[in-house]
Amino acid sequence: MVEAKAFADEKKIRKKLKEGKRGKMKWAAIWAVVVVAIAITSKLAQNHKSCLCSKDSQKYTGIVEDCCCDYETVDSLNGAVLHPLLQELVTTPFFRYFKVKLWCDCPFWPDDGMCKLRDCSVCECPENEFPETFKKPMQRILSSDDLKCQEGKPKAAVDRTLDSKAFRGWIEVDNPWTNDDETDNSEMTYVNLQLNPERYTGYTGPSARRIWDAVYSENCPKYTSGEICQEKRVLYKLISGLHSSISIHIASEYLLDEAKNLWGRNLELMHDRVLRYPDRVQNLYFTFMFVLRAVTKAADYLEQAEYDTGNVEEDLKAQSLMRQLLYNPKLRAACPLPFDEAKLWQGQSGPELKQEIQKNFRNISALMDCVGCEKCRLWGKLQVLGLGTALKILFSVDSKNHPYQPLQLQRNEVIALVNLLNRLSESVKFVHEIASVEKTMERFTSEHPMQEIGLWQRENISALMDCVGCEKCRLWGKLQVLGLGTALKILFSVDSKNHPYQPLQLQRNEVIALVNLLNRLSESVKFVHEIASVEKTMERFTSEHPMQEIGLWQRVWEARKWLRSIIPL
Repeated sequence: MVEAKAFADEKKIRKKLKEGKRGKMKWAAIWAVVVVAIAITSKLAQNHKSCLCSKDSQKYTGIVEDCCCDYETVDSLNGAVLHPLLQELVTTPFFRYFKVKLWCDCPFWPDDGMCKLRDCSVCECPENEFPETFKKPMQRILSSDDLKCQEGKPKAAVDRTLDSKAFRGWIEVDNPWTNDDETDNSEMTYVNLQLNPERYTGYTGPSARRIWDAVYSENCPKYTSGEICQEKRVLYKLISGLHSSISIHIASEYLLDEAKNLWGRNLELMHDRVLRYPDRVQNLYFTFMFVLRAVTKAADYLEQAEYDTGNVEEDLKAQSLMRQLLYNPKLRAACPLPFDEAKLWQGQSGPELKQEIQKNFRNISALMDCVGCEKCRLWGKLQVLGLGTALKILFSVDSKNHPYQPLQLQRNEVIALVNLLNRLSESVKFVHEIASVEKTMERFTSEHPMQEIGLWQRENISALMDCVGCEKCRLWGKLQVLGLGTALKILFSVDSKNHPYQPLQLQRNEVIALVNLLNRLSESVKFVHEIASVEKTMERFTSEHPMQEIGLWQRVWEARKWLRSIIPL
Protein backbone atom coordinates (compact mmCIF):
# COMPACT_ATOMS: atom_id res chain seq x y z
CA MET A 1 0.00 0.00 0.00
CA VAL A 2 2.83 2.37 0.89
CA GLU A 3 4.53 1.67 -2.44
CA ALA A 4 1.31 2.19 -4.39
CA LYS A 5 0.62 5.46 -2.59
CA ALA A 6 4.17 6.66 -3.19
CA PHE A 7 3.93 5.81 -6.88
CA ALA A 8 0.59 7.63 -7.19
CA ASP A 9 2.08 10.67 -5.46
CA GLU A 10 5.00 10.64 -7.86
CA LYS A 11 2.63 10.54 -10.86
CA LYS A 12 0.81 13.59 -9.49
CA ILE A 13 4.09 15.46 -9.04
CA ARG A 14 5.23 14.67 -12.59
CA LYS A 15 1.83 15.72 -13.94
CA LYS A 16 2.10 19.05 -12.13
CA LEU A 17 5.60 19.57 -13.49
CA LYS A 18 4.37 19.02 -17.04
CA GLU A 19 1.42 21.33 -16.46
CA GLY A 20 3.80 23.91 -15.01
CA LYS A 21 5.98 23.66 -18.11
CA ARG A 22 3.00 24.23 -20.36
CA GLY A 23 1.92 27.08 -18.11
CA LYS A 24 5.28 28.78 -18.47
CA MET A 25 5.06 28.54 -22.24
CA LYS A 26 1.54 29.93 -22.10
CA TRP A 27 2.56 32.91 -19.98
CA ALA A 28 5.62 33.51 -22.13
CA ALA A 29 3.28 33.87 -25.09
CA ILE A 30 1.03 36.19 -23.10
CA TRP A 31 3.93 38.44 -22.18
CA ALA A 32 5.13 38.50 -25.79
CA VAL A 33 1.75 39.91 -26.75
CA VAL A 34 1.86 42.35 -23.84
CA VAL A 35 5.16 43.68 -25.21
CA VAL A 36 3.50 44.28 -28.56
CA ALA A 37 0.62 46.01 -26.82
CA ILE A 38 3.01 48.30 -24.97
CA ALA A 39 4.74 49.10 -28.25
CA ILE A 40 1.41 50.24 -29.59
CA THR A 41 0.17 52.15 -26.56
CA SER A 42 3.40 53.77 -25.37
CA LYS A 43 3.52 56.15 -28.33
CA LEU A 44 0.01 57.52 -28.03
CA ALA A 45 -0.81 61.07 -27.07
CA GLN A 46 -1.04 61.95 -23.41
CA ASN A 47 -4.70 61.01 -22.90
CA HIS A 48 -3.90 57.34 -22.18
CA LYS A 49 -6.53 56.14 -24.63
CA SER A 50 -5.77 53.09 -26.72
CA CYS A 51 -6.26 53.35 -30.45
CA LEU A 52 -6.33 49.62 -31.03
CA CYS A 53 -9.32 49.06 -33.25
CA SER A 54 -9.56 45.34 -33.72
CA LYS A 55 -13.33 45.32 -33.95
CA ASP A 56 -13.42 47.30 -37.18
CA SER A 57 -10.03 46.30 -38.60
CA GLN A 58 -10.29 44.93 -42.10
CA LYS A 59 -8.74 41.82 -43.58
CA TYR A 60 -7.11 42.70 -46.89
CA THR A 61 -6.90 39.54 -48.94
CA GLY A 62 -7.27 38.60 -52.59
CA ILE A 63 -6.41 40.68 -55.64
CA VAL A 64 -5.83 44.42 -55.19
CA GLU A 65 -8.72 46.08 -57.05
CA ASP A 66 -7.86 46.97 -60.70
CA CYS A 67 -4.38 45.44 -60.28
CA CYS A 68 -2.79 42.10 -61.09
CA CYS A 69 -1.34 41.10 -57.69
CA ASP A 70 -2.89 40.09 -54.37
CA TYR A 71 -2.38 41.79 -51.02
CA GLU A 72 -0.39 38.92 -49.54
CA THR A 73 2.09 38.96 -52.43
CA VAL A 74 2.44 42.75 -52.28
CA ASP A 75 3.17 42.65 -48.54
CA SER A 76 5.66 39.82 -48.94
CA LEU A 77 7.53 41.44 -51.86
CA ASN A 78 7.54 44.83 -50.22
CA GLY A 79 8.96 43.53 -46.96
CA ALA A 80 11.58 41.25 -48.49
CA VAL A 81 12.62 43.13 -51.65
CA LEU A 82 11.21 46.58 -52.39
CA HIS A 83 11.36 48.35 -49.04
CA PRO A 84 14.98 47.42 -48.16
CA LEU A 85 16.24 48.40 -51.65
CA LEU A 86 14.32 51.66 -51.81
CA GLN A 87 15.37 52.69 -48.30
CA GLU A 88 18.99 52.41 -49.35
CA LEU A 89 18.50 53.87 -52.82
CA VAL A 90 16.95 57.18 -51.69
CA THR A 91 19.91 57.91 -49.42
CA THR A 92 22.40 57.93 -52.32
CA PRO A 93 23.48 61.43 -53.47
CA PHE A 94 21.65 61.19 -56.80
CA PHE A 95 18.23 60.60 -55.22
CA ARG A 96 18.85 62.80 -52.19
CA TYR A 97 18.75 66.19 -53.93
CA PHE A 98 15.50 67.45 -55.44
CA LYS A 99 15.14 70.59 -57.54
CA VAL A 100 11.98 72.48 -56.66
CA LYS A 101 10.31 75.86 -57.06
CA LEU A 102 9.27 76.58 -53.46
CA TRP A 103 7.99 80.13 -53.85
CA CYS A 104 5.11 80.39 -56.29
CA ASP A 105 1.89 82.36 -56.09
CA CYS A 106 -1.24 80.28 -55.66
CA PRO A 107 -3.19 80.59 -58.94
CA PHE A 108 -6.55 80.00 -57.24
CA TRP A 109 -6.67 82.10 -54.03
CA PRO A 110 -4.45 84.26 -51.79
CA ASP A 111 -2.06 82.22 -49.67
CA ASP A 112 -3.14 82.51 -46.03
CA GLY A 113 -1.84 79.22 -44.61
CA MET A 114 0.41 79.24 -41.59
CA CYS A 115 2.53 76.56 -39.93
CA LYS A 116 2.85 76.61 -36.18
CA LEU A 117 6.17 74.74 -36.04
CA ARG A 118 9.64 75.70 -37.15
CA ASP A 119 9.82 72.21 -38.70
CA CYS A 120 7.53 73.52 -41.43
CA SER A 121 10.40 75.43 -43.04
CA VAL A 122 12.72 73.87 -45.61
CA CYS A 123 16.51 73.94 -45.34
CA GLU A 124 17.75 74.77 -48.83
CA CYS A 125 21.10 73.46 -50.02
CA PRO A 126 23.98 75.92 -50.30
CA GLU A 127 25.54 76.19 -53.73
CA ASN A 128 28.53 74.03 -52.81
CA GLU A 129 26.53 71.09 -51.38
CA PHE A 130 24.61 69.54 -54.26
CA PRO A 131 26.49 67.70 -57.06
CA GLU A 132 28.35 69.74 -59.68
CA THR A 133 26.85 67.59 -62.44
CA PHE A 134 23.39 68.83 -61.45
CA LYS A 135 24.44 72.38 -62.30
CA LYS A 136 25.31 71.59 -65.91
CA PRO A 137 22.66 72.54 -68.49
CA MET A 138 20.75 69.57 -69.87
CA GLN A 139 19.69 68.89 -73.43
CA ARG A 140 16.47 70.34 -74.78
CA ILE A 141 15.35 67.72 -77.26
CA LEU A 142 11.60 67.53 -77.24
CA SER A 143 8.91 70.07 -76.62
CA SER A 144 6.08 69.28 -74.25
CA ASP A 145 3.71 68.97 -77.19
CA ASP A 146 5.68 66.02 -78.53
CA LEU A 147 5.03 64.04 -75.37
CA LYS A 148 1.30 64.62 -75.13
CA CYS A 149 -1.03 61.76 -75.83
CA GLN A 150 -2.43 61.15 -79.29
CA GLU A 151 -4.93 64.00 -79.26
CA GLY A 152 -7.66 63.67 -81.81
CA LYS A 153 -6.37 60.31 -83.09
CA PRO A 154 -8.89 57.47 -83.12
CA LYS A 155 -6.46 54.85 -81.82
CA ALA A 156 -5.34 55.53 -78.25
CA ALA A 157 -4.60 52.03 -76.98
CA VAL A 158 -1.64 51.90 -74.62
CA ASP A 159 1.46 49.92 -75.53
CA ARG A 160 3.22 48.01 -72.75
CA THR A 161 6.71 48.18 -74.24
CA LEU A 162 9.41 50.82 -74.46
CA ASP A 163 12.43 51.19 -76.71
CA SER A 164 15.24 48.97 -75.42
CA LYS A 165 17.83 51.63 -76.32
CA ALA A 166 16.04 53.92 -73.99
CA PHE A 167 18.31 56.43 -72.30
CA ARG A 168 19.55 59.30 -74.47
CA GLY A 169 20.81 61.61 -71.75
CA TRP A 170 19.00 63.82 -69.25
CA ILE A 171 16.85 66.45 -70.92
CA GLU A 172 14.82 69.49 -69.98
CA VAL A 173 11.23 69.14 -71.05
CA ASP A 174 7.89 69.85 -69.44
CA ASN A 175 5.85 66.95 -68.17
CA PRO A 176 2.43 67.15 -69.88
CA TRP A 177 0.77 65.83 -66.72
CA THR A 178 2.11 68.47 -64.32
CA ASN A 179 1.78 72.24 -64.06
CA ASP A 180 5.28 73.47 -63.18
CA ASP A 181 7.57 74.70 -65.95
CA GLU A 182 10.47 72.38 -65.16
CA THR A 183 12.68 74.06 -67.78
CA ASP A 184 12.68 77.37 -65.88
CA ASN A 185 15.71 77.13 -63.61
CA SER A 186 15.67 80.76 -62.49
CA GLU A 187 13.44 80.13 -59.47
CA MET A 188 14.54 76.57 -58.72
CA THR A 189 16.46 75.60 -55.60
CA TYR A 190 17.97 72.27 -54.53
CA VAL A 191 16.79 70.62 -51.32
CA ASN A 192 18.40 67.74 -49.44
CA LEU A 193 15.46 65.42 -48.79
CA GLN A 194 17.29 63.59 -45.99
CA LEU A 195 17.47 66.83 -44.01
CA ASN A 196 13.85 67.75 -44.76
CA PRO A 197 11.81 64.62 -43.93
CA GLU A 198 8.09 64.37 -44.54
CA ARG A 199 6.52 64.64 -41.09
CA TYR A 200 3.98 66.48 -38.95
CA THR A 201 4.42 70.26 -39.20
CA GLY A 202 1.33 71.64 -37.47
CA TYR A 203 -0.17 72.69 -40.82
CA THR A 204 -3.87 72.15 -40.15
CA GLY A 205 -7.15 73.99 -40.23
CA PRO A 206 -9.17 75.59 -43.07
CA SER A 207 -6.15 76.30 -45.29
CA ALA A 208 -5.03 72.65 -45.31
CA ARG A 209 -8.60 71.35 -45.73
CA ARG A 210 -9.22 73.73 -48.63
CA ILE A 211 -6.38 72.11 -50.62
CA TRP A 212 -7.82 68.62 -50.38
CA ASP A 213 -11.39 69.85 -50.88
CA ALA A 214 -10.32 71.48 -54.14
CA VAL A 215 -8.42 68.37 -55.22
CA TYR A 216 -11.39 66.08 -54.76
CA SER A 217 -14.42 68.25 -55.51
CA GLU A 218 -13.08 69.94 -58.66
CA ASN A 219 -10.72 67.39 -60.16
CA CYS A 220 -11.47 63.84 -59.07
CA PRO A 221 -14.80 63.49 -57.24
CA LYS A 222 -15.46 60.30 -55.30
CA TYR A 223 -17.25 57.69 -57.35
CA THR A 224 -19.71 54.94 -56.60
CA SER A 225 -19.49 51.53 -58.21
CA GLY A 226 -20.35 51.71 -61.90
CA GLU A 227 -21.01 55.44 -61.78
CA ILE A 228 -17.97 56.68 -63.71
CA CYS A 229 -15.61 55.25 -66.29
CA GLN A 230 -12.57 53.23 -65.30
CA GLU A 231 -10.12 55.99 -66.25
CA LYS A 232 -11.69 58.55 -63.89
CA ARG A 233 -11.90 55.91 -61.18
CA VAL A 234 -8.16 55.31 -61.60
CA LEU A 235 -7.43 59.03 -61.12
CA TYR A 236 -9.52 59.17 -57.95
CA LYS A 237 -7.84 56.07 -56.52
CA LEU A 238 -4.37 57.45 -57.28
CA ILE A 239 -5.09 60.70 -55.45
CA SER A 240 -6.81 58.89 -52.56
CA GLY A 241 -3.88 56.48 -52.24
CA LEU A 242 -1.38 59.34 -52.24
CA HIS A 243 -3.49 61.18 -49.64
CA SER A 244 -3.51 58.06 -47.44
CA SER A 245 0.25 57.71 -47.70
CA ILE A 246 0.82 61.36 -46.75
CA SER A 247 -1.50 60.98 -43.74
CA ILE A 248 0.36 57.84 -42.62
CA HIS A 249 3.70 59.64 -42.77
CA ILE A 250 2.35 62.59 -40.79
CA ALA A 251 1.06 60.21 -38.11
CA SER A 252 4.24 58.11 -38.18
CA GLU A 253 6.45 61.09 -37.37
CA TYR A 254 4.24 63.11 -35.05
CA LEU A 255 5.23 65.64 -32.41
CA LEU A 256 3.96 63.91 -29.26
CA ASP A 257 5.42 66.42 -26.81
CA GLU A 258 6.47 69.84 -28.10
CA ALA A 259 8.11 70.86 -24.81
CA LYS A 260 10.41 67.82 -24.86
CA ASN A 261 10.69 67.73 -28.67
CA LEU A 262 9.51 64.12 -28.48
CA TRP A 263 8.57 62.59 -31.85
CA GLY A 264 6.84 59.27 -32.39
CA ARG A 265 3.85 57.48 -33.85
CA ASN A 266 0.33 58.80 -33.35
CA LEU A 267 -1.69 55.67 -34.02
CA GLU A 268 -4.96 57.30 -33.04
CA LEU A 269 -4.54 59.92 -35.76
CA MET A 270 -3.54 57.26 -38.27
CA HIS A 271 -6.63 55.25 -37.48
CA ASP A 272 -8.94 58.25 -37.71
CA ARG A 273 -7.52 59.38 -41.07
CA VAL A 274 -6.76 56.10 -42.84
CA LEU A 275 -7.06 52.73 -41.12
CA ARG A 276 -10.75 52.95 -40.26
CA TYR A 277 -11.59 53.40 -43.97
CA PRO A 278 -11.01 50.18 -45.96
CA ASP A 279 -11.22 52.00 -49.32
CA ARG A 280 -8.37 54.34 -48.34
CA VAL A 281 -6.11 51.42 -47.48
CA GLN A 282 -7.09 49.66 -50.72
CA ASN A 283 -6.34 52.82 -52.72
CA LEU A 284 -2.93 53.05 -51.05
CA TYR A 285 -2.08 49.56 -52.30
CA PHE A 286 -3.44 50.44 -55.75
CA THR A 287 -1.28 53.57 -56.01
CA PHE A 288 1.76 51.58 -54.90
CA MET A 289 1.14 49.00 -57.63
CA PHE A 290 0.51 51.71 -60.24
CA VAL A 291 3.81 53.49 -59.54
CA LEU A 292 5.68 50.19 -59.33
CA ARG A 293 4.33 49.29 -62.77
CA ALA A 294 5.66 52.58 -64.18
CA VAL A 295 9.10 51.85 -62.74
CA THR A 296 9.19 48.30 -64.15
CA LYS A 297 7.91 49.46 -67.55
CA ALA A 298 10.74 51.99 -67.77
CA ALA A 299 13.29 49.37 -66.63
CA ASP A 300 15.54 49.68 -69.70
CA TYR A 301 15.57 53.46 -69.44
CA LEU A 302 16.25 53.50 -65.71
CA GLU A 303 18.95 50.84 -65.97
CA GLN A 304 20.84 52.80 -68.63
CA ALA A 305 20.40 56.21 -66.98
CA GLU A 306 23.44 58.15 -65.78
CA TYR A 307 23.38 58.42 -62.00
CA ASP A 308 26.30 60.83 -62.03
CA THR A 309 26.99 63.09 -59.05
CA GLY A 310 30.79 63.06 -59.17
CA ASN A 311 30.97 60.55 -56.30
CA VAL A 312 31.98 57.43 -58.23
CA GLU A 313 31.48 54.96 -55.39
CA GLU A 314 28.01 56.25 -54.49
CA ASP A 315 27.00 56.54 -58.18
CA LEU A 316 27.94 52.89 -58.81
CA LYS A 317 26.00 51.94 -55.70
CA ALA A 318 22.91 53.79 -56.97
CA GLN A 319 23.15 52.06 -60.36
CA SER A 320 23.59 48.65 -58.71
CA LEU A 321 20.62 49.16 -56.39
CA MET A 322 18.48 50.31 -59.30
CA ARG A 323 19.30 47.15 -61.26
CA GLN A 324 18.49 45.00 -58.24
CA LEU A 325 15.15 46.77 -57.97
CA LEU A 326 14.28 46.53 -61.67
CA TYR A 327 15.32 42.94 -62.30
CA ASN A 328 14.70 41.24 -58.99
CA PRO A 329 13.75 37.60 -59.72
CA LYS A 330 11.27 37.42 -56.83
CA LEU A 331 9.41 40.47 -58.11
CA ARG A 332 9.38 39.24 -61.69
CA ALA A 333 8.15 35.79 -60.68
CA ALA A 334 5.48 36.82 -58.17
CA CYS A 335 4.14 40.04 -59.71
CA PRO A 336 5.41 40.55 -63.29
CA LEU A 337 2.63 43.02 -64.21
CA PRO A 338 1.51 45.00 -61.13
CA PHE A 339 -1.00 47.05 -63.18
CA ASP A 340 -2.23 46.58 -66.75
CA GLU A 341 -2.34 50.01 -68.37
CA ALA A 342 -3.40 48.59 -71.74
CA LYS A 343 -6.98 48.26 -70.49
CA LEU A 344 -7.46 52.04 -70.44
CA TRP A 345 -8.31 54.63 -73.11
CA GLN A 346 -10.15 52.14 -75.31
CA GLY A 347 -12.65 53.27 -77.95
CA GLN A 348 -13.25 56.46 -79.92
CA SER A 349 -13.50 58.70 -76.85
CA GLY A 350 -10.11 57.60 -75.51
CA PRO A 351 -8.06 60.64 -76.66
CA GLU A 352 -10.62 63.19 -75.44
CA LEU A 353 -10.92 61.39 -72.10
CA LYS A 354 -7.15 61.35 -71.71
CA GLN A 355 -7.01 65.10 -72.37
CA GLU A 356 -9.68 65.72 -69.73
CA ILE A 357 -7.95 63.64 -67.07
CA GLN A 358 -4.57 65.12 -67.96
CA LYS A 359 -6.05 68.59 -67.42
CA ASN A 360 -7.48 67.53 -64.05
CA PHE A 361 -4.12 66.23 -62.92
CA ARG A 362 -2.37 69.42 -64.02
CA ASN A 363 -4.85 71.36 -61.87
CA ILE A 364 -3.98 69.12 -58.91
CA SER A 365 -0.31 69.82 -59.59
CA ALA A 366 -0.99 73.57 -59.63
CA LEU A 367 -2.79 73.32 -56.29
CA MET A 368 0.52 72.36 -54.66
CA ASP A 369 1.55 76.03 -55.00
CA CYS A 370 -1.34 76.89 -52.68
CA VAL A 371 -0.02 74.79 -49.79
CA GLY A 372 0.83 77.23 -47.01
CA CYS A 373 3.45 75.09 -45.30
CA GLU A 374 6.84 75.13 -47.02
CA LYS A 375 7.84 71.56 -46.14
CA CYS A 376 4.35 70.26 -47.02
CA ARG A 377 4.66 72.09 -50.36
CA LEU A 378 8.04 70.44 -50.97
CA TRP A 379 6.74 66.92 -50.44
CA GLY A 380 3.45 67.66 -52.18
CA LYS A 381 5.29 68.87 -55.27
CA LEU A 382 7.72 65.95 -55.21
CA GLN A 383 5.05 63.26 -54.89
CA VAL A 384 2.67 64.82 -57.40
CA LEU A 385 5.58 65.10 -59.85
CA GLY A 386 6.42 61.45 -59.13
CA LEU A 387 2.83 60.45 -59.83
CA GLY A 388 2.80 62.62 -62.96
CA THR A 389 5.99 60.87 -64.10
CA ALA A 390 4.32 57.48 -63.61
CA LEU A 391 1.36 58.68 -65.71
CA LYS A 392 3.77 59.98 -68.35
CA ILE A 393 5.59 56.63 -68.56
CA LEU A 394 2.42 54.59 -68.75
CA PHE A 395 0.23 56.79 -70.95
CA SER A 396 2.24 59.37 -72.89
CA VAL A 397 4.64 57.14 -74.82
CA ASP A 398 3.69 54.51 -77.40
CA SER A 399 6.91 53.11 -78.83
CA LYS A 400 5.05 50.39 -80.72
CA ASN A 401 2.99 52.69 -82.93
CA HIS A 402 5.31 55.71 -82.65
CA PRO A 403 8.89 54.36 -82.59
CA TYR A 404 10.39 57.82 -83.11
CA GLN A 405 8.74 59.17 -79.98
CA PRO A 406 10.89 57.56 -77.28
CA LEU A 407 10.54 58.02 -73.55
CA GLN A 408 12.43 61.07 -72.30
CA LEU A 409 12.65 61.90 -68.62
CA GLN A 410 14.22 64.69 -66.67
CA ARG A 411 16.60 63.91 -63.88
CA ASN A 412 14.15 65.50 -61.45
CA GLU A 413 11.31 63.28 -62.64
CA VAL A 414 13.29 60.11 -61.90
CA ILE A 415 14.27 61.44 -58.47
CA ALA A 416 10.61 62.22 -57.71
CA LEU A 417 9.42 58.85 -59.05
CA VAL A 418 11.79 56.77 -56.91
CA ASN A 419 11.21 58.85 -53.78
CA LEU A 420 7.44 58.52 -54.26
CA LEU A 421 7.76 54.74 -54.63
CA ASN A 422 9.76 54.67 -51.40
CA ARG A 423 7.14 56.75 -49.56
CA LEU A 424 4.37 54.41 -50.72
CA SER A 425 6.46 51.38 -49.80
CA GLU A 426 6.93 52.71 -46.26
CA SER A 427 3.19 53.33 -45.90
CA VAL A 428 2.26 49.86 -47.16
CA LYS A 429 4.80 48.26 -44.82
CA PHE A 430 3.43 50.19 -41.84
CA VAL A 431 -0.19 49.26 -42.62
CA HIS A 432 0.84 45.61 -42.92
CA GLU A 433 2.64 45.73 -39.55
CA ILE A 434 -0.39 47.29 -37.86
CA ALA A 435 -2.67 44.63 -39.39
CA SER A 436 -0.35 41.88 -38.11
CA VAL A 437 -0.38 43.33 -34.60
CA GLU A 438 -4.18 43.66 -34.62
CA LYS A 439 -4.51 40.06 -35.80
CA THR A 440 -2.27 38.88 -32.96
CA MET A 441 -4.20 40.94 -30.43
CA GLU A 442 -7.54 39.64 -31.68
CA ARG A 443 -6.36 36.06 -31.24
CA PHE A 444 -4.99 36.82 -27.78
CA THR A 445 -8.07 38.64 -26.51
CA SER A 446 -10.37 35.90 -27.86
CA GLU A 447 -8.41 33.34 -25.83
CA HIS A 448 -7.99 35.58 -22.77
CA PRO A 449 -11.07 37.83 -22.34
CA MET A 450 -10.48 40.84 -20.09
CA GLN A 451 -13.89 42.47 -19.85
CA GLU A 452 -13.45 43.30 -16.15
CA ILE A 453 -10.50 45.62 -16.64
CA GLY A 454 -10.83 46.48 -20.34
CA LEU A 455 -7.03 46.37 -20.72
CA TRP A 456 -6.85 46.59 -24.48
CA GLN A 457 -9.92 48.74 -25.00
CA ARG A 458 -9.57 51.56 -22.51
CA GLU A 459 -6.31 51.94 -20.62
CA ASN A 460 -2.64 52.37 -21.19
CA ILE A 461 -0.64 49.53 -19.66
CA SER A 462 1.61 51.99 -17.86
CA ALA A 463 -1.41 53.75 -16.33
CA LEU A 464 -2.79 50.41 -15.10
CA MET A 465 0.13 50.07 -12.71
CA ASP A 466 -1.55 52.76 -10.57
CA CYS A 467 -4.44 50.33 -10.05
CA VAL A 468 -2.29 47.65 -8.38
CA GLY A 469 -3.48 47.26 -4.76
CA CYS A 470 -0.21 46.03 -3.26
CA GLU A 471 2.31 48.83 -2.67
CA LYS A 472 5.43 46.74 -3.30
CA CYS A 473 3.84 45.11 -6.37
CA ARG A 474 2.96 48.58 -7.63
CA LEU A 475 6.58 49.68 -7.13
CA TRP A 476 8.02 46.83 -9.18
CA GLY A 477 5.24 47.00 -11.73
CA LYS A 478 5.90 50.68 -12.37
CA LEU A 479 9.66 50.14 -12.51
CA GLN A 480 9.56 47.26 -14.96
CA VAL A 481 6.92 48.81 -17.23
CA LEU A 482 9.00 52.01 -17.32
CA GLY A 483 12.06 49.93 -18.16
CA LEU A 484 10.22 48.19 -20.99
CA GLY A 485 8.90 51.53 -22.25
CA THR A 486 12.47 52.86 -22.23
CA ALA A 487 13.63 49.91 -24.32
CA LEU A 488 10.84 50.62 -26.83
CA LYS A 489 11.79 54.31 -26.86
CA ILE A 490 15.43 53.50 -27.63
CA LEU A 491 14.55 51.03 -30.37
CA PHE A 492 11.66 52.78 -32.09
CA SER A 493 11.61 56.49 -31.23
CA VAL A 494 15.01 57.49 -32.56
CA ASP A 495 16.19 57.09 -36.16
CA SER A 496 19.78 58.33 -36.20
CA LYS A 497 20.32 57.09 -39.74
CA ASN A 498 17.62 59.18 -41.36
CA HIS A 499 17.40 61.90 -38.70
CA PRO A 500 20.92 62.48 -37.37
CA TYR A 501 19.88 65.71 -35.65
CA GLN A 502 17.28 64.00 -33.45
CA PRO A 503 19.50 62.42 -30.75
CA LEU A 504 18.45 59.94 -28.09
CA GLN A 505 17.52 61.59 -24.79
CA LEU A 506 16.83 59.62 -21.60
CA GLN A 507 15.87 60.53 -18.05
CA ARG A 508 17.96 59.24 -15.12
CA ASN A 509 14.95 57.25 -13.88
CA GLU A 510 14.51 55.59 -17.28
CA VAL A 511 18.09 54.28 -17.24
CA ILE A 512 17.67 53.02 -13.64
CA ALA A 513 14.44 51.22 -14.60
CA LEU A 514 15.98 49.78 -17.77
CA VAL A 515 19.00 48.26 -16.01
CA ASN A 516 16.92 46.87 -13.14
CA LEU A 517 14.46 45.34 -15.59
CA LEU A 518 17.33 43.69 -17.47
CA ASN A 519 18.60 42.25 -14.18
CA ARG A 520 15.16 40.86 -13.25
CA LEU A 521 14.79 39.29 -16.68
CA SER A 522 18.29 37.84 -16.41
CA GLU A 523 17.40 36.24 -13.06
CA SER A 524 14.19 34.80 -14.50
CA VAL A 525 15.95 33.34 -17.53
CA LYS A 526 18.60 31.77 -15.26
CA PHE A 527 15.92 30.23 -13.01
CA VAL A 528 13.98 28.81 -15.97
CA HIS A 529 17.21 27.30 -17.30
CA GLU A 530 17.99 25.67 -13.93
CA ILE A 531 14.47 24.20 -13.66
CA ALA A 532 14.70 22.87 -17.22
CA SER A 533 18.06 21.23 -16.37
CA VAL A 534 16.57 19.54 -13.29
CA GLU A 535 13.57 18.27 -15.28
CA LYS A 536 15.88 16.91 -17.96
CA THR A 537 17.95 15.12 -15.32
CA MET A 538 14.83 13.60 -13.73
CA GLU A 539 13.49 12.40 -17.05
CA ARG A 540 16.80 10.79 -17.90
CA PHE A 541 17.01 9.05 -14.53
CA THR A 542 13.46 7.68 -14.59
CA SER A 543 13.84 6.45 -18.17
CA GLU A 544 16.96 4.48 -17.24
CA HIS A 545 15.58 3.20 -13.90
CA PRO A 546 11.86 2.25 -14.09
CA MET A 547 10.28 2.57 -10.65
CA GLN A 548 7.04 0.67 -10.80
CA GLU A 549 8.46 -2.46 -9.18
CA ILE A 550 10.53 -1.03 -6.33
CA GLY A 551 9.50 0.65 -3.14
CA LEU A 552 9.91 4.23 -2.05
CA TRP A 553 13.14 3.71 -0.05
CA GLN A 554 14.64 1.60 -2.81
CA ARG A 555 14.00 4.44 -5.28
CA VAL A 556 15.66 6.95 -2.97
CA TRP A 557 18.66 4.62 -2.58
CA GLU A 558 18.93 4.11 -6.36
CA ALA A 559 18.74 7.86 -6.94
CA ARG A 560 21.48 8.44 -4.37
CA LYS A 561 23.77 5.87 -6.00
CA TRP A 562 23.11 7.30 -9.48
CA LEU A 563 23.82 10.86 -8.40
CA ARG A 564 27.07 9.76 -6.73
CA SER A 565 28.08 8.03 -9.97
CA ILE A 566 27.81 11.28 -11.97
CA ILE A 567 28.93 13.71 -9.25
CA PRO A 568 32.28 12.67 -7.73
CA LEU A 569 32.40 13.44 -3.99
